[in-house]
Amino acid sequence: MSSPRQGWSCVWKAWRQSSVGSFKTLPYRQTRTLHAQTQEYLQSNQPDFTESQRTVRESIAKICSKYPDEYWLEKDNSKEFPTDLHADFARDGWLGICIPEKYGGAALGISEAAVMMQTVSECGGGMTAASSIHMNIFGLEPVVKFGTEEQKQRWLTPLVGGTERACFGVTEPNTGLDTLKLQSMATPDGDGNYILNGSKIWTSTAQIAQKILILVRTTPLNKVDKPSRGLSLFYTDLDRSKVQVTRIPKLGRAAVDSNVLFFENWKVNAADRIGKEGDGFKMIMHGMNAERILVAAEALGLGYAALRRASKYATERVVFERPIGQNQGIQHPLADSWVQLESARLMVYLAARMYDQGFETGEYANAAKYLASEAAFTACERAVLAHGGMGYAKEYHVERYLREAMLPRLAPVSKEMILNYIGERVLQLPKSY
Repeated sequence: MSSPRQGWSCVWKAWRQSSVGSFKTLPYRQTRTLHAQTQEYLQSNQPDFTESQRTVRESIAKICSKYPDEYWLEKDNSKEFPTDLHADFARDGWLGICIPEKYGGAALGISEAAVMMQTVSECGGGMTAASSIHMNIFGLEPVVKFGTEEQKQRWLTPLVGGTERACFGVTEPNTGLDTLKLQSMATPDGDGNYILNGSKIWTSTAQIAQKILILVRTTPLNKVDKPSRGLSLFYTDLDRSKVQVTRIPKLGRAAVDSNVLFFENWKVNAADRIGKEGDGFKMIMHGMNAERILVAAEALGLGYAALRRASKYATERVVFERPIGQNQGIQHPLADSWVQLESARLMVYLAARMYDQGFETGEYANAAKYLASEAAFTACERAVLAHGGMGYAKEYHVERYLREAMLPRLAPVSKEMILNYIGERVLQLPKSY
């Protein structure tokens, strides 16, 4: 099976029976042998995966096999967006894995999407590969849940088909993670439009996107009874005659652009507002847990890719007449990283299954993102160290992995804010900030 447009009825049936219902895992290679050989490229013999998750893993692995590490090194050097990977995913229908079938999607769950994003990252593409399609998976969740039928037809179908790309504008230079203090304003002009003024930062793919999902204030902060009110959500054309897009030079993930947006007197039609005016923050929160789970899965993939390269190098590299992997100083850190990654993986897919069942998964989604990002960074760092001096060379790829492993530690939420959330919501401790 190569795409969700070929035989999804079978996958859908299996998913309904196993992922959303009883979560029974179908019998699969029930032997006493190891199921997760680290040196195997994109192995799919996970006994805890459902049939649909395995189908996704195997299908995505076939696509990703066309894009080896050398491809991603070239994209990193040239800072060129991987349009061919994006086109492959659009052609086979994978960009709509979580979007309803009537709009061209596959209507699968975050459990399947997480497998897809882990696999995309694990192929060696890391956060670059994942970020090139990331927005499609969770970004328009507010449209799916709160958009009108006309909006869904107008927006979801071209996104799934790959004819339009979208970016996401929430964070602002002066507010950072304090989303409720956003300063960008949208003011009605009396003719059925809003006039937007303000700025955004760390908006990915704005260099190549045609559309933007943007959160702005429609009521000033000093005129609302709660800070979470007065924010409105729009999905609209990225009008480059009114929006200045400036690329940010950065540490890693060079092929997928990050940008500062500055906009002045930008006219947006009221028909592009999602839901009621002032309810934007409530709507944007519906996609946050899904995003944390997917970022965690992407970090996992990067960690496994690093571990695969490190263990292979440690097997092949001979110093003092013995492979360096025979030395416990090399072997034990890599083994410890496998334990950390597998532990994080179990949390990631627990959070994904709970999300698909309709649970409020904030604590698990945040914990999964925390564990996966830390485990991935450690695995990437150890991969560089295991390579010795050659770990510093681009041709061995692990230095690129390490640079990209910083990203999930910082975004979309820092580990400190995750610990604040757990402290308040799970431990019921006083707010610390």
